[in-house]
Amino acid sequence: MDTPVSTIFTPQQRAAARIVGFLYLFTNATAIVAYIARGRVIVLRNAAQTSTNLIASEGLFRFGIATEIITVVGVIILVWGLYVILQSIDRNIAWLATFFRLVENFFLAFITIQELTALAILTGAAMTLGFNPDQLHGLSYSFLSVYFTAFNIGFIFLGLGSAVFSYLWWKSRYIPRLLAGWGIFSSLLMAIVSLAIIILPGLAKLGLIHMMPMGLYEFGLGFWLLIKGIRQPPPQQAP
Repeated sequence: MDTPVSTIFTPQQRAAARIVGFLYLFTNATAIVAYIARGRVIVLRNAAQTSTNLIASEGLFRFGIATEIITVVGVIILVWGLYVILQSIDRNIAWLATFFRLVENFFLAFITIQELTALAILTGAAMTLGFNPDQLHGLSYSFLSVYFTAFNIGFIFLGLGSAVFSYLWWKSRYIPRLLAGWGIFSSLLMAIVSLAIIILPGLAKLGLIHMMPMGLYEFGLGFWLLIKGIRQPPPQQAP
């Protein structure tokens, strides 16, 4: 005979949900700031102009790198909060999602070295003796090109981890299933397209279109958790 059961969350889960909601909004905002800072310096397919901008706007470029690192720190705390909320639904799956997201953030933090290297090539005169300006511009831009390509590797793990966490949201009924379902779709879309761009670099011309559904999901989930928090799911029938 079936008996009704329900998932009861703890005050720690409720508090973590508010933190996660805030961090979804905060880290998306800092990521946008970093993107804008890079965009004001880096000119696609123009190594000479990019080098000129890097030298003239070194402070802005370094600010963008610092903002990226702040974003990574915020996302790591966010992932901790997601684990606190969702580990009671399925601990093993929650660990899988957590590992995916930690790999993402380790990688995104590490590849900022590419940006710093590109800057050092142009500003560290002692280590670039023997190179002419065109060679320096090309070398610096090559590091930035690798940086942008490597970003997609991080986004693959971001999409996979977010999809698994979204599945746990779906299963928990802590948030509307429509929102959780959109999270699964948008996360997998990001992972698949990011992998496709590595295989077919020409797809990068699409810009950030494939990230927009994910952005809508994260902003929507952030506002939901910050304002409404997690809700008590309805009783379910268990065998």
